[in-house]
Amino acid sequence: MKRRTGVAIGVGVALFIALAAAGFALWRVLGGSAPPPVALNSVPASAGATASGSAGGSLDGTWSIDATSGSLAEGTSSFAGYRVKEELAGTGANTAVGRTQNVSGSMTIDGTAITAMQVGVDMTTLHSDDSRRDDRLRTNGLQTNEFPTATFTLTQPIEVGSVPKERQTIQAVAVGDLTLHGVTRSVQVSIQAQRNGDEIEAIGNVDVALTAYGIQAPTGFLVLSIANTGTIELHLLFQRA
Repeated sequence: MKRRTGVAIGVGVALFIALAAAGFALWRVLGGSAPPPVALNSVPASAGATASGSAGGSLDGTWSIDATSGSLAEGTSSFAGYRVKEELAGTGANTAVGRTQNVSGSMTIDGTAITAMQVGVDMTTLHSDDSRRDDRLRTNGLQTNEFPTATFTLTQPIEVGSVPKERQTIQAVAVGDLTLHGVTRSVQVSIQAQRNGDEIEAIGNVDVALTAYGIQAPTGFLVLSIANTGTIELHLLFQRA
């Protein structure tokens, strides 16, 4: 009897250690620090950038998104993504962040106004810190297999008042149509932008209610709940077309 009891205790201890190790590994995978929110680059990414505060020439014309410069890992490239709070089994609150560098589009500037802008995102290439989350979003939540593209189209001109100087930060609100998960709604995107020599850098974010776009938050054994409101983030580098 004592031998059986000792074996049972030993098995129980081993199982506890295994579960604790698995929980720690899960925390390392799913509960790590999320990337910081989008921000303007602290140094010019363009080789042709000039001194801060110096006057620049006309920005009139069409500007296309540069999807090759910078680093996605460092948050300096063009990218689009999501940021949403989730509750994980065994680890508690976590912020899930997924991003992709596969963005395309353009904007048109006339004098001191942005008169047109279109941005397209390949949602099938969104990557977070866990491939299991990414795989699940293909058929659940964002359902990127069924809705592979998200778009934003400016519907009202953005007037900035004057032609910005080099490295001068412009703040504005972009009113446009956001198509996500096959649903189109009007949104107001808070944006900041600056000119870096031959480049225009812009960041934007907008909070969206998942239910407003017919998105059912995916849950499972590891993910207990997901907030109904998430944030869409944009970091875009424009080069003259």
